[in-house]
Amino acid sequence: MGIIKATQLVHEYFRRDEEGNVSGISTALDHVDLEVEAGQFIAILGHNGSGKSTLAKHINALLTPSEGTIFVDGKDTAKPENELSIRQSAGMVFQNPDNQIIASVVEEDVGFGPENIGVPTDEIWQRVEHALRSVGMWKYRSKSPNRLSGGQKQRVAIAGVMAMEPKCIVMDEPTAMLDPDGRKEVIRVAHELNQKKQVTVILITHYMEEVVGADYVYVMDHGNIVMRGTPREIFSQVDTLKKYRLDVPQITLLAHELKEAGLALPDGILTADELLSALKKM
Repeated sequence: MGIIKATQLVHEYFRRDEEGNVSGISTALDHVDLEVEAGQFIAILGHNGSGKSTLAKHINALLTPSEGTIFVDGKDTAKPENELSIRQSAGMVFQNPDNQIIASVVEEDVGFGPENIGVPTDEIWQRVEHALRSVGMWKYRSKSPNRLSGGQKQRVAIAGVMAMEPKCIVMDEPTAMLDPDGRKEVIRVAHELNQKKQVTVILITHYMEEVVGADYVYVMDHGNIVMRGTPREIFSQVDTLKKYRLDVPQITLLAHELKEAGLALPDGILTADELLSALKKM
C-alpha cells in the first residue's frame, strides 16, 4: 500500500434550510480511486469546484468519507483514534499563510506545532533550526512574520509543518495569493523538500507551470478523476484539457499552436529548452 490510498472515496455536502432540515446534497468526491507512493511529487489539477480541495482535506483527516475509504500511512481516516497520527504523517499548507501563522516571531511560530505534540524543548529548537534552514528562512528567525513578503510567509508556514516531521505535505493551492516571484520560491522549496528530504508532496494548484516538475498528475472534474498520467502525457492532450476548462503551460501551448500551423513538433513539450531543441532539429 502507498502512503495514501483512496478507494471509491465519496464525500457529500448537505445543504440545510433555515430550520436545519436537509434541502439538498452535493457530491464533492464521486468514487475516487487514488494511490500515492512514498517519496512521489504529485500534482492535482482542476477548476474551482472540481473537488480537489475536498480531497486534500481527506488526506489530512479534516474530513472523513461519506462512503469508501482513505488510508494515510496505513491508517484509516474514518477512525477518530487515528486523527492525531494522520495529521502528524500528513501536514497541510493552505492558500493563505496568515491563517497558519499565529506567533509574533518566526522561530516561535515554527516551534508551535512540535510543542503541541509534546516534543522535548531541546529537540523543538533543533527541529525549528532544521526546518527554517530547509526553506531558506533561518536568517529571518527573529523577525515578525508581519514584516515578511507573501512568499516568505508561505515558506514559514511550510517550515512550521516540516518541524512536525511529516512523511507527506499536502499543499492546497499554496501560491494562489502570491506574486510570480513568491510562487517560484514556494514551488522551489517544495521540490527541494521532495528531492533532498524524500518528503512526499501533494500539490493542488491551478497554475499549469507548477505541474511541469511533478512525477504524476491527476486532473479532477465534478468530483471525479478524469485524467491521470505524467506531466508530458497530460499536457499532450491540449484539447481534452480545454474541455475541462484548464490551460496548459505557455510553452506547451506555443508548441501546440506551432504544430497546428504545420511545424513537425512532438506533443507535450514542457519547457523553453525542449522547444528550442525541437526547433533546431527541424
